[in-house]
This record gives sequence, C-alpha cells and structure tokens, in this order.
Amino acid sequence: MSEDRFQQVAIVGLGLIGGSIGLATQAALPGTRVTAYDADESVRIRARERGLAHEVFGDIRGAVADADLVVLCVPVRAMGETALALQGALKPEAVISDVGSCKQSVADAIAAALPGQPLVPAHPVAGTEHSGPDAGFATLFRNRWCILTPARDTPADAARRTGDFWTALGANVEIMDARHHDLVLAITSHVPHLIAYTIVGTASDLEDVTRSEVIKYSAGGFRDFTRIAASDPTMWRDVFLSNKEAVLEVLQRFSEDLSALQRAIRWEDGDALFDHFTQTRAVRRSIIEEGQDDARPDFGRRDHGANEGGANGGGATGGAGGGDQPG
Repeated sequence: MSEDRFQQVAIVGLGLIGGSIGLATQAALPGTRVTAYDADESVRIRARERGLAHEVFGDIRGAVADADLVVLCVPVRAMGETALALQGALKPEAVISDVGSCKQSVADAIAAALPGQPLVPAHPVAGTEHSGPDAGFATLFRNRWCILTPARDTPADAARRTGDFWTALGANVEIMDARHHDLVLAITSHVPHLIAYTIVGTASDLEDVTRSEVIKYSAGGFRDFTRIAASDPTMWRDVFLSNKEAVLEVLQRFSEDLSALQRAIRWEDGDALFDHFTQTRAVRRSIIEEGQDDARPDFGRRDHGANEGGANGGGATGGAGGGDQPG
C-alpha cells in the first residue's frame, strides 16, 4: 500500500456501491476520512444512522471541498450533470473517479464537465440485486475485480493511487481501455441482464401460464433470472442507453447464435446441441476455478439480508451478479 494514500475520500451517491465504499474504506483505511452526499434527504438520514461515512453532507460541494478522491456513485447518465455541480468546488489535485458499468461515455461526460481535473474512471465488478442505503456492506469488493480505464493523458500517479485505494478495499485491480471495457461488459453483464429482463417479462405475459404457476414452479434457472431482473430499473435503463453500440453488437451476435440453436432443435441435430452445451459448461467451470462464484447448488448466494447481501460480483451492475448497482 502506498504511503501517499488518499487522506479524504468523498462519495457522491449512497446506494449499494457508494454505501459499501464508505463502509469498506472505514474498515480497511482507518486513517482516511470519509465524507458523503446524496440528493435524497431520506437516504442521507439513513446513511448517518448506518455510519456509511464519517460525515454526510446536505450540500454536494461541502462534501467534496477537501477531498483527495471523489467517487461518483450515481446512474451513468447522471454522471455529467453531477460532475458539473462540482465545478469550482474541488482541490486542483483531487482525483475524480466513478463506479459506472459504462466507461467511455461516462469518462467523456466527466472530462467535459471538469476539464483538467485528474480523472480515473473505475468499475468495481461487484453487486447484488439490492439497492439503497441499507444494501451496502464492507466486504462487497473482496476478491472482486475493479477495472480502471484511465485515459492516455491521465497522470500516472493518479491512476496508481486509485488502484491502491481499490486494492486496500479488497479488490483485484485491472487496467483496461474504456471502449474495450464496454464491449467486455456488454457480453458479461449488460446483455445477460437484458435477457433476464426479457425472459421474466415473457413469463409474466404468457397467457397460457398463470403468474402463480410461474412463481410456484420456478426452477433454479428461472429463479436466477428473476434475481438478476430485480436490479435497479433506473440504473439499467441508463446502462443500455449509454453503452448502446456495444450492447447492440453483442445482441446481434447473440441473435445469430440463438437462430443456430433454433435450427438444431428443429432438425433434431443432437450432436450440435451436445457440442454447444459442452463448450458452455466449460466456461462455468472456469468461472468457479477463478474464484468468481461458488460450485454449491445455491451458487454461494446465501441470503445474508440487505445489509450483508452475497457479493457474487460476476454488473452490474454488474458486474452481472444480480446488478452492479452504482448507487
């Protein structure tokens, strides 16, 4: 851990990710002061009750005034507007970061709002289906990946210190190009969420199967779809609109692969189905071997309650493990 770690961290947005950052920072970096802000007064009240930060401000500019690192934990399409509210309130050397699961559009919006401010976009690939100030817990990022996407002109020291911060919170840090990140997350998080929302909606709308039957006879696969589809609607609406190019590219490939499976089923091509299922089974085993999920029948997703929810990071959300929800 670097000796020049951030002395004050400001969190803007106190949902699952923002609240977890506050708790994790206090647990892992006891000498670091944590300040926070949320636009919702009821959230601020609950954040104070839970001790998500040392001080929760009712004024965003007051929360960031002395910060060395400011982490924006708001929906991705609100990043630019939130950054605009910080103009003139930051120390010149303060590093701006975020937790959004779309990186290129977010980086562009923040850079346009705060030109010249050191910017290190970040995406902690961790989450649950829970949201709000009661959802955060200190171990959410433990053994999960946090992807940093600094631009070429980002000061190396800012990127290093931001990486050290996430390492201290228990995350494994990876550096990646922003556009490549968006394509990777479209595959691993965004499109899987879209599929989950779709299949749950199809089941709900299917006239020949009642809603009570869908709920009563849900098998493990459908239950997992409903867990993913329970993620925050505002955040996911913004994710799909902000990363539309990569999402549409992956959806096109998915549609083509789905058509191939339809043909195999129609023509009773058992060999093609068997080969495809064997290949995809190997991917699941690799995820378990990498420590990103659990081989137990419940996938390691024990019900810890809203305050300790299982961090099966895997998007969001999220990243897909139930919703990599950035506040």
